[in-house]
Amino acid sequence: MALGADELMEIDRVLSASDADARVLAQLRQRFPHLSWTKCDAADLTETPFRSYQRFEIHLVDRTDHCVQITADPARAGGIVLADRKVIS
Repeated sequence: MALGADELMEIDRVLSASDADARVLAQLRQRFPHLSWTKCDAADLTETPFRSYQRFEIHLVDRTDHCVQITADPARAGGIVLADRKVIS
């Protein structure tokens, strides 16, 4: 299932909020149950993030082929990796 522009705008809104913290993953899973969500530390990924926020980065996951891979194409995205940047204030 493709990731739509409206969904991306809503994800942007949630992750751009000044109070976005580790609890945001549960909120996103509830709002977008059709997407697979995975959380990791940003240091665990070498790919360029699709989008970056103060606390998080997101990487789009393409699950359409035999092997799962990171993609920059929302039309191929069936999941999102939420990478925690662990910004210390």
